This record gives sequence, structure tokens and C-alpha cells, in this order.
Amino acid sequence: MNISPDWIVYWQEGVLKLNATLVYTWLVMGLLLAVSWMATRNVSSDVQISAWQNFLESMVSFMRKEIRNVVRQDERPYLPFIGALFLFIAVSNFLTVVPGYRPPTGSLSTTSALAICVFFAVPAFSIRSRGVAGYLRHYIEPTAFMLPFNILSEVSRSVALAVRLFGNIMSGTLIIAVLLIITPLFVPIIMRLFGLLIGQIQAYIFTVLSTVYIASAVRTFTKQQEKKTERSKHKEE
Repeated sequence: MNISPDWIVYWQEGVLKLNATLVYTWLVMGLLLAVSWMATRNVSSDVQISAWQNFLESMVSFMRKEIRNVVRQDERPYLPFIGALFLFIAVSNFLTVVPGYRPPTGSLSTTSALAICVFFAVPAFSIRSRGVAGYLRHYIEPTAFMLPFNILSEVSRSVALAVRLFGNIMSGTLIIAVLLIITPLFVPIIMRLFGLLIGQIQAYIFTVLSTVYIASAVRTFTKQQEKKTERSKHKEE
């Protein structure tokens, strides 16, 4: 029984290997590109719009609202990155209803790659808001003794992000595979639908946690700026 899609190898030449993780990752990305092209090829501002455009606008509105509720500021700078994360994970998990499909999110290499993207996105957004010196300064706040703990905190939360998504998707795939062997009719269908729900919840949790990490780095700087502004106002008075 192949639990991880990494173990399903379609082609190998030396160290080069084409496994199910790569194949289904490119399949999901191709599907997202195709849907985006179909939704945006005839974009209209009229009341009557196509079903694809209506679907895409609904998704963008939903993501903008969720990001704005977390970051409590203009959500537009974060929408492309956070939206891409959510759509990739959500579609990857949704396609588990297709027989024979192996979700790439069931591979630790995929979830680690997504967590690494978040790991580098946090300092990127933080440096964009407060600058390099301001970002590096937060590692020694409130005291310099917190430097190793702050570094360890950022690494550990990225590891937890990857392992949480991988564990949930992999365990769901394993349970369905076992039930297909034991009871090959109704129970696997129910568990597959249940796994579909869990997959969408995990996509939402992964995205919200990523947004919280980014927002915590950016909003700290915003609060510091607000305190400085209030102090300067008091001095002027």
C-alpha cells in the first residue's frame, strides 16, 4: 500500500525521478491556470456576467474578506500569495473525489515546500513594512536573550505548519484505503466525503495560520508606529 504519492514512481533515470507528487502537482496547477483563463478571457463589468467570472469574483471576495479580518488593514498586498496558497491546497484536496487521484498535499515534500514559502513570506512582508533593520530588531525584543527563542519559534511553527497538513491528508488517505479493503461499498464513500470536508478545512486552517504569522509581523510594526505618533502628539501639546 503506497501511503505517500512520493512512493508511486512513473519514470526514473538515475537520480531523476517522476513520481505521483510531481504529476498531480502539475495537474492541479494546470487546472488552476485553465480555470483562471476561462474566467478572465471575457471579463465584463455588466450586470450579466459569465458563470466562470461570477465564480472567480466570489472566490476573490471571500479571500479578501478573510484576509482583511485577520490583518486589519489593506488586504491587497497579501491577496496574491495567500490566495494562491488557499486555492492550491483546496483544489489538491478537493480532487480526492476522483478515483485514482493522489493529493500532492499527502506528501511531506509538498507541505514542507508550502511551509517554506510561508517561512520566507513572513520576513519579506515584514521587511516591506519596517525595513531590514526593523525586521532584524524584533529578534532581540524584548531583550537580546530572546534571540535564540525567537529564531526557534519561527522555525518550529513552520515545521508544525507542514506536518499538520501532511498528517491530516495522509491519515485520511490511509483510512479510506483500509476501508476499501475491509468494506468496499458504502463506508468508503462516506469516509471519502468526510475526507473531502476535512481537506477543505485543512486548506482554510493552513491559509489562516499563514495569514496570522504574516499579520503578527506587520501589525507589530504598525502598533509601534501608532505609539510613536501618539507620543509625538503629546509632546507637541
